[in-house]
Amino acid sequence: MHEVARMIEFTKMNGSGNDFILIDNREGTLDVGDVVAFVKRVCERKVSVGADGLILIERSERVDFKWRFFNADGSEVEMCGNGGRCAARFAFLKGIAGERVSFETVAGIIDAEVRGDVVKLRLTDPRDLVTDDEIRIGNQNLFVHSVNTGVPHVVHFVRDPDDFDVIDAGRAIRRHEHYQPAGTNANFAAVLDGHTLRVRTYERGVEDETLACGTGSVASALIAARKGFVESPVDVRVRSGETLRIHFTPTEGGFEKVYLEGKTKVVYQGALWDEAWK
Repeated sequence: MHEVARMIEFTKMNGSGNDFILIDNREGTLDVGDVVAFVKRVCERKVSVGADGLILIERSERVDFKWRFFNADGSEVEMCGNGGRCAARFAFLKGIAGERVSFETVAGIIDAEVRGDVVKLRLTDPRDLVTDDEIRIGNQNLFVHSVNTGVPHVVHFVRDPDDFDVIDAGRAIRRHEHYQPAGTNANFAAVLDGHTLRVRTYERGVEDETLACGTGSVASALIAARKGFVESPVDVRVRSGETLRIHFTPTEGGFEKVYLEGKTKVVYQGALWDEAWK
């Protein structure tokens, strides 16, 4: 007799071009042995489900739920803006939370509001804001800026992101000695007008350009505001063609009341066979 495959229920969601696998693990029943190996396998495109990241929804004694967020390479990181928006809507759809959602992350407590397919997420206050830095990439010097919006981001302003080598420059910045040992994400932004940016992002952990990055869009908007290029709210046009809206309040030393707003999409629900990850 053939052994009956053990199924793991999951939902595939998309947040403005970032795609995620979400698993309800509130009962702690996910038994896959090496979680990192599991994440790397199921996030691998063409081989398994394929995604930019995987989110485990777990119990919290403080708020609606706690999450564990993994990039596609298996690294567990503090925060992901688009992932957070998907997690909030997932929790609402599954009856874990109401339209107003709060959840625990390594970066802190995150609040969100779900309105249909649109989720507005309040991020933790940004920190480590640095403007007008200069780093050496290959045979050129780049003027860059950086801020931590839950995870570290570097922002470099360019004339046209579509005419810029995002992959090579992004990889070099991500691994630059200036940002070690944790590394950083790299964003390449163009100012279109006083309330609009165009941004492409090379993401740490995915190790490639992604179609959207929520925390990167926020970082780009905050840096652009600090430089006097834009004012809140800021619409950020991302690689997927969608637009994320960033709201924030400037303070003397930085920013507060930072929100990320945009659409989410439920792609499908399914059950993983063990062949998908073993």
